Amino acid sequence: MTATQITSIETRTFELELNEPFGIAGGSPDLARIAVVQLRLGDGTLGIGEAAPLTAYNGETLDGALRAIDAARPLWLGRDARPWRLRAHELSAATRASASARCALETALVDALARRGGWSLRDWFGGAGGVELETDVTIPIMAPEAARRAAERWWARGFRKLKIKVGLGQDAERVLAAHAGAPEALLSLDANAAFSARQAIELIERLDAQGVRIELFEQPVAGDDWEGLAQVARVARLALDESVVHARDAVLAATRLGPPHAINVKLMKSGISEALDIVAVARASGMSLMIGGMLESALAMSTSACFAAGQGGFEFVDLDTPLFLANSPFSGGFVQRGAVLDLSPLSAGHGVLL
Repeated sequence: MTATQITSIETRTFELELNEPFGIAGGSPDLARIAVVQLRLGDGTLGIGEAAPLTAYNGETLDGALRAIDAARPLWLGRDARPWRLRAHELSAATRASASARCALETALVDALARRGGWSLRDWFGGAGGVELETDVTIPIMAPEAARRAAERWWARGFRKLKIKVGLGQDAERVLAAHAGAPEALLSLDANAAFSARQAIELIERLDAQGVRIELFEQPVAGDDWEGLAQVARVARLALDESVVHARDAVLAATRLGPPHAINVKLMKSGISEALDIVAVARASGMSLMIGGMLESALAMSTSACFAAGQGGFEFVDLDTPLFLANSPFSGGFVQRGAVLDLSPLSAGHGVLL
């Protein structure tokens, strides 16, 4: 047995309660159901990663993630962890139906290697950015008056960027109410592919008529509706989420839209290795970068924060979901002060402990 040989891969599952339902156009989960992968190397070093499938987003389930992890286990046991992108490539077939499983396995692998070498994951990913990120905060689909109160509350806590979920009725009223609650906040919208191009444009025009400017409109129409995206792009700056899962999607996005639009990079929808390729395509084409996630705990969010800060150049940061969790089995990770995520305390891996 060598020091960097993968000797065990185990999983544990958790149900994390939410402070409030996290409503998006595809549904309104009231629990975050996650799986934690614990990967051990031959010298005893342990790395951990999180699978956080969000059925309301892309149909993935926790059972599906667990099956994919089980299928991947024999591919890695006994193998050397150091050529980690080769190890990641070996997961392609086993995790085809569960990107969250791929994310968890890759995270556990690079976390173990970074911890063994005494690197923070921020440095592991390049150390190109600073040690702090400023995140937005999400206002889920809710009644307008509740959105106003939420905006007031988040503004008082130091959040200057609000991402408002739309696509399920009372959308303009919800946005206008949030604007009334925090009139100086920068606003973005996220429809999770729920609109037609006409509906998205009408919403923008209605808000514009009320003097409400939208900084960014995330995935207004279906992921493969490139003509619809092009139509909405004439009136709003877009962030592509469901449209870009693989690097080949990023190439298509650069060809069909290009700058100044952004690509929302999510480790949970693509895995780490594929996300690095997406970032490379975005940079080569001049498109902007956004870092986001599903309904994730501090484990996955700290990994994504390290990814964004390590790679550098992420204009938009949407790493807020730990704020919506009422309980968590983890300690460590980034330190949050209002909207600021501070990675300076991280000395090894992503810094999260179970």
